Amino acid sequence: MSIIGFKTTLHSALVVSLFFIMFQSSALQAHGDNKELLNQIINSDHRDPNNKARDAARHPLETLMFFGVAPEMTVVEISPGGSGWYMELLAPYLRDHGKYYAASYDQSSKSDYVVRNLAAFNKKVKARPDIYDRIIVTEFSPPTKVAIAPAGSADMVLTFRNVHNWVGGGSADAAFTAFYSALKPGGILGVVEHRASDEQPQDPKAQSGYVREDYVIALAEKAGFKLIGRSEINANPKDTKDYKKGVWSLPPSLRAGDGNEQKYRDIGESDRMTLVFTKP
Repeated sequence: MSIIGFKTTLHSALVVSLFFIMFQSSALQAHGDNKELLNQIINSDHRDPNNKARDAARHPLETLMFFGVAPEMTVVEISPGGSGWYMELLAPYLRDHGKYYAASYDQSSKSDYVVRNLAAFNKKVKARPDIYDRIIVTEFSPPTKVAIAPAGSADMVLTFRNVHNWVGGGSADAAFTAFYSALKPGGILGVVEHRASDEQPQDPKAQSGYVREDYVIALAEKAGFKLIGRSEINANPKDTKDYKKGVWSLPPSLRAGDGNEQKYRDIGESDRMTLVFTKP
């Protein structure tokens, strides 16, 4: 490498490191200012008891504080699902001073899965207008429907355990490009995903539901993002990642069907990466 090339690489590394320090400082400030509010929402009785029961495995307070979510932000959640697990937290948290975009299902889809979960999502939203009345619902079905929010309008895009679906469907590049487009310069992408072993090559179809951490990072960087932080908040060292039914052998799915349900309950939910990227 030439001296000029070395200096350029060093400068880029210093810029990313400085941004990470600034991000962490901001996240700590948000933690101090907003932890109590978010904790109240997490413990609120508006939440589905089945969703609450998974808090110990999903660490919502720690995860959202690590991402640095603040009540005045414009936040897009990708694929909140039929249960609206994180929607239960983000919608009331952002309701008064921010904006919450639910980048939900393709409204025209004929898939039984989508139709069923879209109905559950709509029912949930309509049942509590006092909480969900200000949600902005958009459609997300890459690679065709990717207008999750106006370009350059979002402070943060969050996705929880979805990357394997896009990898399997061949639409991962379109998904990450959509996130990049929606974010403001300096905006944050937060990713939680089932983490594959780094001792095995990445299955291009991600049929097990697990994705290598370096593979996810490469997808984000290809779209233009810079990695600025990672956490082991959602790690689970008990997860051996070698089950016949993949990640769906573990709770809450328990699809293994091999008579070892208690073994999977004892392992708990999957080992997950928790990554933070920025749009330069």
